[in-house]
Amino acid sequence: MIRRLLFVCVLTATLGGLAAAQRTAPAASTASTAPDSTLLTVDRIYASPEFRSGSFGPLAWLSDGAAYTTLERSAEAKEGRDIVRYDAQTGARTILVPAARLVPSGETAPLEIEEYSWSDDGNRLLIFTNSEQVWRTNTRGDYWVLDRTTWTLKKLGGAGPASTLMFAKFSPDGRRVGWVRYGEYNLYVEDLATGGITKLTTDGSRTTINGTFDWVYEEELGLQDGWRWSPDGQSIAYWQLDATGVRDFPLYNTTDSLYAYDVEVQYPKAGETNSAARVGVVGATGGGGTTRWLAIPGDPRNNYIARMEWAPPVGKGPGSQELVIQHMNRLQNTLHVMLADAKSGAVRTAFTEQDSAWVEQFDDLRFVNGGRDILWLSERSGWTHLYLFPRAGSGAPRAVTNGAFDVLSVAGVDTVGGWVYYTASPDNPTQRYLYRASYTRPGRSAPERLSPAAQSGVHGYNPSPSFRYAVHTYSRFGVPPTSEVISLPDHRSLRTLVDNAALKAKVAGLRLGATDFTQVDIGNGIRLNAYLIKPPGFDPSRRYPVFFTVYGGPGSQTVLDGWGGQNFLWHEMLAQRGYIVASVDNRGTGARGRAWRKVIYGQMGVVETKDQAAAARAIGRLPYVDSTRIGIWGWSYGGFMALNTITQAPDVYRMAIAVAPVTHWKYYDTIYTERYNGLPQDNAAGYDRGSPLTYAKNLRGKLLIVHGSGDDNVHYQNTEAMVNALVAANRPFQLMVYPNRTHSIAGGATRQHLFTLLTKFVEENLPAATGGATVQP
Repeated sequence: MIRRLLFVCVLTATLGGLAAAQRTAPAASTASTAPDSTLLTVDRIYASPEFRSGSFGPLAWLSDGAAYTTLERSAEAKEGRDIVRYDAQTGARTILVPAARLVPSGETAPLEIEEYSWSDDGNRLLIFTNSEQVWRTNTRGDYWVLDRTTWTLKKLGGAGPASTLMFAKFSPDGRRVGWVRYGEYNLYVEDLATGGITKLTTDGSRTTINGTFDWVYEEELGLQDGWRWSPDGQSIAYWQLDATGVRDFPLYNTTDSLYAYDVEVQYPKAGETNSAARVGVVGATGGGGTTRWLAIPGDPRNNYIARMEWAPPVGKGPGSQELVIQHMNRLQNTLHVMLADAKSGAVRTAFTEQDSAWVEQFDDLRFVNGGRDILWLSERSGWTHLYLFPRAGSGAPRAVTNGAFDVLSVAGVDTVGGWVYYTASPDNPTQRYLYRASYTRPGRSAPERLSPAAQSGVHGYNPSPSFRYAVHTYSRFGVPPTSEVISLPDHRSLRTLVDNAALKAKVAGLRLGATDFTQVDIGNGIRLNAYLIKPPGFDPSRRYPVFFTVYGGPGSQTVLDGWGGQNFLWHEMLAQRGYIVASVDNRGTGARGRAWRKVIYGQMGVVETKDQAAAARAIGRLPYVDSTRIGIWGWSYGGFMALNTITQAPDVYRMAIAVAPVTHWKYYDTIYTERYNGLPQDNAAGYDRGSPLTYAKNLRGKLLIVHGSGDDNVHYQNTEAMVNALVAANRPFQLMVYPNRTHSIAGGATRQHLFTLLTKFVEENLPAATGGATVQP
């Protein structure tokens, strides 16, 4: 009761302040004093489509790599979208599937396509529609198959409930579709010719999960689809999770019915019981059969199966009966790449990655050189680089890339040409460029940069299967993205998909100041990447307040030379109102080598906070900065950082905003937390040393905490713990809780309300220099 009264009082005061601001705002502009289109407002950014970026797709390359398909509004049907084929080279357009062909029997409107895929021969189309959310994304729904040879449309799943099929996929021959039934968590195979449905597993339940995953596997290992067809279509390999003993965390829903109720989420917090994972192989023909479980060593409840795929055969031999497994211990400092015999279940280790801090799975593992080598990403040199490891398990790895820079991602592997395409930025970690290196001649040929030298910024690529073409998306800081189809390797533009010309014109018409990308020297040879957005009409003889935006989490970066969307616009709005908006990437962030990233191990929040505070002090010494007016804000890990900085460096920060913050890592999940901080049972001091709860008594500045009460990721429990610590220390603060909102705090007018609140808090508690742009509240 006391806690609820505190919440109501603080919330009422916050909303009352907003209402007062609205009541006392100047009258609306008349026609003779129209709003200045060069100035940004919260409503323009968050409550209108004015600055919405253009999009295309979803775009899917066809298997020959010479063309792609996309969805376009039908010119003939009143509703629905056509599936349209474009020749990559010429742009020739062909409607493959008119929307009119997607009208189910007895209906008048075509299916609303959310996702789609083709059978290997291109004769059948698998359509995902009518989806609903599972955990964080919409992964259950209805699946339909369209046969283009007869134009028949068939719904899968028999007479089962609507929106309960997950991860449906064609068999290699296109004659069957496999899927998982949501809620039941069993695997099925459906014969498209006969309509017969075979149940492959029978033990599925809320705690025995076949073919998909629990909350933490999805959130932290990026796993949702938990089953794979064998190359010959005779078998299916799948994960099974035993969630017995994983405790539920109840989310208290008070808004969707007259009486509140709990939503139970299986959520293993740091140091608590995990699901036990194993991989099995079951026959996919006839009546299915008994699952053969792989003999993976170790306690399945204290190890992770982070990736699993069928491995190709060696050379031109018969189809492979091997699976490749990425297996990690619970501390995630040892990863074994294993090969498993699907018939016997026997497992052997091809190679092992170890690190005194942590290792991570690799999404783009590939078998190359006739299946004899495994292409792998490793930090063993101190930088993240690509290597070839012998599949047989004997022999030293061979470096494909090397140098004092990180390979940041793999865009694709051309197994015909012998090239691996990857993203890196050897000279400037705030940017991203495409390179390719030969894996058939490792160390004997220099990598080639394919991104144009004249286009500095952030480049992203979606190459075709043939690697003759790619979709290229490019942006710079303050410049919205352009997407185009290009040829490779010459990077010649073939056609523009989205140029965002209208958005670019809108942004170009704004009154903006300069942005400086720089490095901040915090001593001991440490220079942190940073940017400073300066107010329009910047006067170096004046002294400005500085408002920092922070994330700071492991491997992340906020200091990037790319388009920043709505947050960029909000930061520019604050600059228009007289603020310097700055961001700094502390140690622990990405693209600067292993030692830089992993210095935070076992002490999340300690090094990062020291770096941010040191950077703020250094920037505060600039002649045009008022060091008594420094503030900071962040979301999620950034909220954690905002709380730590204002409580650990109270002499530096005048105000802080923490949105959806972690306040102690014991409240967060096993996989993420233990990867970077170890087990709380072994490292209690490290957990406490990085927690803002430890330093709540030091708070001197103004603090606003914002959280969604329905946050299934960073539980509202974190904020309640911080509230209790601040109350115990008798420290004043403000709190805003958005009922039943998730970690994104969105929906309807929520973002508009949120950023109105944040703007008001900044302006009231970090007064801007006079002479900034004059705008309405």
